[in-house]
Amino acid sequence: MSAIPSDIAVSAKDVVRTFQIGENRVEVLKGVTLDVLQGETLFLVGPSGAGKTSLLYTLAGLEKPNGGEVLINGQSLYRLGRREQAQVRNTSMGYVFQSFFLLPELTALENVMVPALIRRHQARDRAEELLERVGLGGRAHHLPSELSGGEQQRVAIARSLMNDPAILFADEPTGNLDTATGNSVMDLLMDLVNERKRTLVVVTHDQSLARVGDRKVTLVDGRIVN
Repeated sequence: MSAIPSDIAVSAKDVVRTFQIGENRVEVLKGVTLDVLQGETLFLVGPSGAGKTSLLYTLAGLEKPNGGEVLINGQSLYRLGRREQAQVRNTSMGYVFQSFFLLPELTALENVMVPALIRRHQARDRAEELLERVGLGGRAHHLPSELSGGEQQRVAIARSLMNDPAILFADEPTGNLDTATGNSVMDLLMDLVNERKRTLVVVTHDQSLARVGDRKVTLVDGRIVN
């Protein structure tokens, strides 16, 4: 494998992703090649079923490709063992999902602390600081059921930053929010990423949101078309 430039955070090389649906094998990603630069904010857009979320999950170490290769900071992610992959995900990546995925029995503060607890680090002070940063310092001890959708997504953003990852992946982070709340959440996410000079990859169906990024990549039928 040849070396890649050190300014590339995420690199996909001829990535293929297929799914078995009954007797049919469906090719969702058809040899996608893509480089994401360090500190870049990149938005993945395209019609429903184009393969946007599959590409995001493959780049993020959550779905192994059927072919091709994904490199994170020059390291081939899927050639690592499961334990090493999990370590890279926990230390180098943060995730924000459309459905928040907060643990319902934990408070906002405890949810933010989860990535650090996985690493057996006590990090209450940092979690409290992040909740303050996303405007929820006064809601730290509320359960997810006691928070609005926008507040839950802010908790999820704080959680994604808990281990100070170099790369953030966001899958339709405003998809379950009304327009005003979604715009507010996206503004917050962009501010946090820019002030920390982090890399951000976002899947969105909202073309207007995609305009705030450094670059927009369009997928159609499993292929990049721009």
